[in-house]
Amino acid sequence: DSNDDIEDVSLFDADDDVSRRSKKSKIRHPVASFFHLFFRVSAIVVYLLCELLTSSFIACMVTIILLLSCDFWAVKNVTGRLMVGLRWWNQVDDDGRSHWVFEARKVSAQGSKTSSEAESRIFWLGLITCPMIWVIFAFSALFSFKVKWLAVVVMGVVLQGANLYGYIRCKVGSRKNLTSMATNYLGKQFLRQVRFPGFWKPS
Repeated sequence: DSNDDIEDVSLFDADDDVSRRSKKSKIRHPVASFFHLFFRVSAIVVYLLCELLTSSFIACMVTIILLLSCDFWAVKNVTGRLMVGLRWWNQVDDDGRSHWVFEARKVSAQGSKTSSEAESRIFWLGLITCPMIWVIFAFSALFSFKVKWLAVVVMGVVLQGANLYGYIRCKVGSRKNLTSMATNYLGKQFLRQVRFPGFWKPS
């Protein structure tokens, strides 16, 4: 049995509000939250400081790629599931066809999700900010003609961009759902314009 099944009943609504806020702001998975930021921030720090610390390009490249690979695995398989209740993966059916699966945790019977707002902010802040930094590094390496670093930077953009794309798909739904929503919206707007021809005309 989980700890959420047995709770003290508060006698006042104010106590309920305070406890509800504390649950939302509490970090329930501190280890996952730490490693969600540790690998990706460490890769950025090593990229910025490696030329100052050592003259070996191979050692820097291997270190950065190892950190990026650990980050990709941890975010895809662990932190996304624990911190925000999202996961994505690829599976092959019996016919040998590959399918990408994007899932989101269902709302519990109490109408709330087990992830907290603090963890959600940490997750999405790290997930969005770091790929943008790698894109800046890519343009910097390209315009400064640092060709040897371009492959490392592209690896950072690809690995962290893949996780960002996967979790955005988990959050907003599949492309088919988005297409059907857009089609339904345009259809409703067209019917409204047919019913009220002067509604969309500028005054």
